[in-house]
Amino acid sequence: MKRRAFIAGLGGAAAWPVLARGQQSERVRRIALLLPASATDPQFQARVGAFLQGLQQPGWVIGRNVRLGYWWTESKPDNARKHVAELIAFEPDVILADGAGAVGAVLQATRTVPIVFPVVGDPVGAGFVNTLARPGGNVTGFLNFEYSTSAKWLELLKQIAPDVTRVAILRDPALPTGTGQFGVIQAAAASLRVEVVPVNLRATSDIEDGVASFAQQPHGGLIVTANPFAIAHRKQIIELAERYRLPAVYFEPLFSKDGGLISYGPDIVDQYRRAAGYVDRILKGEKPGDLPVQSPTKYELVINLKTAKALGLTVPPSLLARADEVIE
Repeated sequence: MKRRAFIAGLGGAAAWPVLARGQQSERVRRIALLLPASATDPQFQARVGAFLQGLQQPGWVIGRNVRLGYWWTESKPDNARKHVAELIAFEPDVILADGAGAVGAVLQATRTVPIVFPVVGDPVGAGFVNTLARPGGNVTGFLNFEYSTSAKWLELLKQIAPDVTRVAILRDPALPTGTGQFGVIQAAAASLRVEVVPVNLRATSDIEDGVASFAQQPHGGLIVTANPFAIAHRKQIIELAERYRLPAVYFEPLFSKDGGLISYGPDIVDQYRRAAGYVDRILKGEKPGDLPVQSPTKYELVINLKTAKALGLTVPPSLLARADEVIE
């Protein structure tokens, strides 16, 4: 079936032994995963691996008492909507939906099947939950940032590139978080003597045209705010920052690991592992509306020294000392 895969063991490679007759009668639960990437994306393979490990700990064994189905949207809203009908036909007991686009698409199809999100920016603003403490419906999960983090990105950019006086903010204006993050950065810009310019992301051409236009004037830098479109097109964004010699700060560590200068954000692999705990609790009878939406507990600061050297930047020792990972 297109864009869907079933696996027989962790990572899809393990073969399970012949099951005893008593195990064969055990009820098999179904978990559907709707993910904003391609099936070959190594970063998402790591995230899904953490989710599978988290399921295994409380006793869920793929092929014995749980079955998984995958749908990969490649961060295309049309794909998400298209896959939802097939996903619902899978008759899942729980759905793991990554990002606001995935959650919104699933909610259009069901208000009863439990949904857990490992990553969403503002579930209250998007209308997915009533409150963070008491979601109240069939959705719960984990935030991928807090709005105050947005100001931290601008501070980091000025620390690593103090000559920057103009900053392009790459955002998705269709998401409430795109407006919210830009507002926080804009509020912090005055004290840092920085002019901020929004670059709206709706199509791949917006990235190329927006960055090229911004880079025509000197002393520029980039901040890439949290949105699934940027994840899907991160290689293009990183290449543009390199081409125009723009120091850039990103919202997720995977950007720096792919060549971006510096990133600060939650450990999403850890959040997938924590999401498995919520899926386990729901499969054992708890209601998603009673499980509070949780904030990130682990943040990562990743610096790519190779990129810094290519840009002619000297990373302050104090910043290096705070880094969780330095890529050379």
